[in-house]
Amino acid sequence: MPEAPDLEVVREFIEDRAVGARVERAEEVRPGVLRSLCGDMPSDAPGRELTGIERCGKFLTLRLSGDRRLVVNPMLAGAFQYCAPGDRRFKRTYFTITLSNGREIRYLDDRQMGRAYYLSENQLDQAPGLLEQGPDVLSGHSLDEFRERLRPFRGEIKGVITRGRVVAGVGNAYADEVLFEAGIYPFRKVKALNEDELKRLHRKLPEVIERAIEVLRERMGERMHVKLRDFLLVHNKGGSPCPRCGNTISQLTANRRITSYCRRCQPGMLLRN
Repeated sequence: MPEAPDLEVVREFIEDRAVGARVERAEEVRPGVLRSLCGDMPSDAPGRELTGIERCGKFLTLRLSGDRRLVVNPMLAGAFQYCAPGDRRFKRTYFTITLSNGREIRYLDDRQMGRAYYLSENQLDQAPGLLEQGPDVLSGHSLDEFRERLRPFRGEIKGVITRGRVVAGVGNAYADEVLFEAGIYPFRKVKALNEDELKRLHRKLPEVIERAIEVLRERMGERMHVKLRDFLLVHNKGGSPCPRCGNTISQLTANRRITSYCRRCQPGMLLRN
């Protein structure tokens, strides 16, 4: 799942290279992902200028002149490609935007789970989940606000922070990293967290994301469609030694989601129904 670090680097990359270019052609290559809510994108977008690109949580929004927005939620397997129009298309390419700078933005999705919405500013509420997100993980929200947003939730802390209502942009992989850095057991109930744990979690959320962005800036380059996770400390590293204490990293899979953690650095008890 693309998370805040992946999408932030994609945003920066496209902003640096494509903002100010004009859309020369837009094509829906395969149906099932794109939803045009204010005119058909392939016929409506050409001639409009790409005026900006924004990230909010796990959504990317391309701003086009004339009050047009392309809001993309990549979900589990969506990805972006920035390339020459003549480059070979991947099989699961769903739409393309050809620009006047001689490059093309493509959206790929191996599982066809992502969604893209072509709409106007006053239709943003029609992009499901966009406006329901909590503050972005890099927004600088205060500890008091974080504590207050956690208050209604009673479930396991990992599930709560990946849901996007308390803080937006953190998914399965980076939740493992944040909780490891904070020394918190991923299955700990929110109501059981003490004040020190809340402070550590609030501090580590942006720290882990910002550090990952720095790594991805150096390594991603034009390969925006390649998911880089090998540098993470614990996620998907089950059976490897913990980088902090040397204990074997534990790994569980439930509902097709991996949870990786160190039982020594993140002590807790897994309760089964």
